[in-house]
Amino acid sequence: MNHLLRPLAPISDAGWQLLEEEATRRAKVALAARRLVDFAGPHGWEHSATSLGRTTPSASPVDGASGLARRVLPLVEVRVDFELSRDELRDADRGADDVDLAALDRAAHKIALSENVAVFAGWPGLITGVVEASPHEQVQLVREAEGYPRQMAGAVERLLASGIGGPYGLALGPEQYRRVTEGTEHGHPVANHVRTILEGPIVWAPGVEGAVVLSLRGGDFVLDSGQDIAIGYDSHDPDVVRLYLEESFSFHVATPEAAVALTA
Repeated sequence: MNHLLRPLAPISDAGWQLLEEEATRRAKVALAARRLVDFAGPHGWEHSATSLGRTTPSASPVDGASGLARRVLPLVEVRVDFELSRDELRDADRGADDVDLAALDRAAHKIALSENVAVFAGWPGLITGVVEASPHEQVQLVREAEGYPRQMAGAVERLLASGIGGPYGLALGPEQYRRVTEGTEHGHPVANHVRTILEGPIVWAPGVEGAVVLSLRGGDFVLDSGQDIAIGYDSHDPDVVRLYLEESFSFHVATPEAAVALTA
């Protein structure tokens, strides 16, 4: 038995399979960061830190000896609790195909949102995000989607001028994503023009405020996963089962100049 304690839950094997499939479907839609940065792992729940390959001098307690402290990034554990009706889970075992899993769906979105925010905006005191690490001046996005291609081309030009090759990806906040996908430019979809400029994907990214253009060449941004998103058991009573979604990760910006942020 591992730390998730799933054998203690009053949930059948078929029920666990249903919950896992639902969580995967719901979280995958919102896990924008993983589509745009390198993903390392998962290395397991015991994985506690990411090595930075650097050291800090440390005084040795013995004369004539020197010391170096290894520098690491600690992994962050993220947990979102939720409850499910035991009656609904029993109906699932009977073959119901309309089981109420809304609480799981909300939890899956929240944990994906937490990961996105940590990667792009940062986690104070623990993670430096893409936007705060970027040395490029932030430009304000125009309101009309017709102006997006020009601004994306400008962002790509700044990356190229910094020696950062493509292809490039674009993370858009929900409102900006809607504008781009609905917008037209001289009768042609704005999204198609933007993809041509980037030579890469446009990603719906809840948690992003505005837009982020970043290189997809690899090696610039690393999301280091300990435990990937998993469902754990907390407790139950005659009416509900209390569960949670949990993951652990760190994030490291190796090349700050490989991203350009545009504010909403």
